[in-house]
Amino acid sequence: MDKKSREFLFKYLNSFSPVGHEYTGQQVWLDYISEFVDKKTSDVYGNTVGIVYGKRDGVLHPEKLESSAYKVVIEAHADEISWLVNRITAEGYIYVIRNGGSDHQIAPSMRIKIHADDGTVAGVFGWPAIHVRDRAKETAPTVQNLFIDVGLCSKKEVESYGIHVGSVVTMDGDLIELGENYFTGRALDDRIGGFITAEVARKLKEDKVSLPYSLYLVNSVQEEVGLRGAAMMARQIQPNVALCIDVAHDTGSPMYGVDHGDIKCGLGPVLSYGAPVQNNLLRLIEKVAGKKKIKFQRQAASGSTGTDTDAFAYSSNGVAAAAIGIPLKYMHTTAETAHKDDIKNTIELVYNVLLNIKDGQDFRYLKV
Repeated sequence: MDKKSREFLFKYLNSFSPVGHEYTGQQVWLDYISEFVDKKTSDVYGNTVGIVYGKRDGVLHPEKLESSAYKVVIEAHADEISWLVNRITAEGYIYVIRNGGSDHQIAPSMRIKIHADDGTVAGVFGWPAIHVRDRAKETAPTVQNLFIDVGLCSKKEVESYGIHVGSVVTMDGDLIELGENYFTGRALDDRIGGFITAEVARKLKEDKVSLPYSLYLVNSVQEEVGLRGAAMMARQIQPNVALCIDVAHDTGSPMYGVDHGDIKCGLGPVLSYGAPVQNNLLRLIEKVAGKKKIKFQRQAASGSTGTDTDAFAYSSNGVAAAAIGIPLKYMHTTAETAHKDDIKNTIELVYNVLLNIKDGQDFRYLKV
């Protein structure tokens, strides 16, 4: 990873991008991809797109963008889990609700930022000291008993800082390196996917690749609350193919059951197998991985992948879609951890798959 990529990675993953408020991180992503794409767009909810126009016989055809062009999407989601202020007590303590799949068990004693009207306010999730708890009757953290202390002593004081019901709360946990082989931080799910799509675009540009179809780099919003941004993008773009890049649980770390599969960091990207995944596209990915000697892992998806793949696959027109995952330890914590080799190999896999998709390629199972 060179200096340019590394600076982007840290800036992007450390940016503020909670569900429904993804715009800060989205701007970082858009700024980085600007020199690698022909056009950038964004919609009213903050979904962002970089477009590389398809070329035929060396001629640029932007006029076909919205009509007959064959369209391939590589997609990730930009949002991170967070909390929303739900109640402020007379004494100045703040209670919250989830904004996405936030984990109540890891919250006590964590440092946080409240994104108030007048800037960010530092705070902590409080918790009673071990000395005063009856360890025979421990009270477990729940969303209902979590509270935030911002060092103020009344509701009026809290509100004077621009904090109100609906203010967003994010955990501290900036990206760091862990040992020689890992990155760890609060928001690899799934801004590491956005890093990968951006790096694929950069590689295409630097290698002077002319794709025979229009490529759409999509950074969607609100995945953590129901794949909503991806559904918007599927309707707006109406692509023919979608490669959706997300994270997958490293089940080799402690406390995972056998029903979660057998996935480990460092052994390559993860391909999903299940109903939403278009099998002819999946076979193409497998073939490319074998040809380029890129190690990959497999996971089974029962009914749905739980990723934006489902939103593209089941859009109104149906899209040939596949899910590519980066193995991740400790998902939905402030210590999400990924292996550098898996990131590198996912970039290589997606890049080479794009080189092997043909203009107008028909992935249908049946020819009629």
